[in-house]
Amino acid sequence: MQITPLHWTQTIPIRQRVLWPNRPPEFCHVAGDEDALHFGAFVDDELVSVISLYIRNNEARFRKFATLVEHQQCGIGSVLLTHTISIAQEKGTTRIWCDARETAVEFYERFGLMKEGELFYKSGVGYYKMARIL
Repeated sequence: MQITPLHWTQTIPIRQRVLWPNRPPEFCHVAGDEDALHFGAFVDDELVSVISLYIRNNEARFRKFATLVEHQQCGIGSVLLTHTISIAQEKGTTRIWCDARETAVEFYERFGLMKEGELFYKSGVGYYKMARIL
């Protein structure tokens, strides 16, 4: 597996396929993509996982973290998230956070992120804000 910086447009197919398969690709483009850092994990030259890191002041937010279903539960997402947290630290941020799907809370807890606040919904999907001090 290799982790490589990406252009934001390279993240859209996996974002859409994994996170929002019933929505058009445009739905998966978010404000700030043009200024964010994007990373992808490649296995045998195939892009299988993506994550985007948005840094503002001393805070980092990761979004649109997705791994193709056939590559989940293989440790790829864990390596990619660890890489992203390291980049956030290198950039001098002191906190990292995300809006975590309710189904992914346990995964993020393994990286030291903790729930902040109550369950909320975006486009019918349950989320918790989760964060960690770096």
